[in-house]
Parts: sequence; structure tokens; C-alpha cells
Amino acid sequence: MVFAHDTEMALQAAATLANSALDPDTLETVADLDEMYARFEYTGRHERTRAELDEVRALRPRLYALLTADRDRAVELVNEMLAEARALPRLVRHDRWDWHLHAVADDAPLATRFLVETAMAMIDVIRADEMSRLDICADDDCEGVVLDLSRNRSRRFCSNSCGNRNAVAAYRARQAASG
Repeated sequence: MVFAHDTEMALQAAATLANSALDPDTLETVADLDEMYARFEYTGRHERTRAELDEVRALRPRLYALLTADRDRAVELVNEMLAEARALPRLVRHDRWDWHLHAVADDAPLATRFLVETAMAMIDVIRADEMSRLDICADDDCEGVVLDLSRNRSRRFCSNSCGNRNAVAAYRARQAASG
């Protein structure tokens, strides 16, 4: 299943935001939030304040719960998020993006836009019955969210660090067993 570009970007942003709470925390400064805003091509209101950062950081447990939920629970969470924000989907076109969905005003708080764009992206995941694209990291010492957008559904780790650590451990185990 190939998702629309805006859906993939929202899912990647949500997984990154949820995983930013892991040790080490990767969303500690306004500059970190600025980088995330740019990396995931957000538009609209961005205050670049500590208060805005704190609001976005407060979303992390909710996004983690959504991204790790089973399909039925994910539906409940999506509906709660959309109702809370009084989302009203509409088609928009701006910058280099062709027609895509926005569900809250561009001047809504960034935390609201993160939450609603994640919920809107999850609608596509749920309707396509693609919840298997979301999982928990296969590293025994990690609880990170894995978003697998690969064609062959082969992604097992939330980050290169976890994947590399497990590859090195497997290599060392093979070396020890053979020699």
C-alpha cells in the first residue's frame, strides 16, 4: 500500500515525535522543534516559544498510544482527537504541495495541527487495514514506534541505532558460536 505523500509525512512526524520521548530525549529545545517543523514540511503558525514546545512535547504519550494501539482502539483515539479539535477537513494546495487535506486552520496551534494531521493520516491506515505498518521496535531494550513504509514490510527497528546495535550483536554471536 502506498499512502499519499501528506499521509506518509504525517505518520513519519508522529512516529518521530512519539519516539522523541525515549532516552535520550530528542525534542528538548525550540531549535529541535524548528527542525522537526521544517523536516516534515509543516506550514502555518509556528510561534517558536517554549510554551509551544511544551504543548507539542505533551502530545507524545497520546501519539505513542495511537501508533501502538490495535485497530479498534485506534479508531476510538482518532475520533476523540478529531472531535476535540473540531476538525473540518478541506482540500488545500500551497507551496509545492498539490491538493491535500487540512482539517484545522493554519493558524491553529502547532500541537493541534500535529495531533489532527496524525489523526487524519491514521484514517488512511485504518481504512486500508494497514495497522501492521506500525509496531514496536524489535530491540529488546527499546520501546520505540516502528513505522514500516517499505514495500516488503521488512522494517523491524525504530532507528538505525537500534538496527546497528542488533546487527553487531548478531555478528558477535555468530563469531562466538563458530569459533
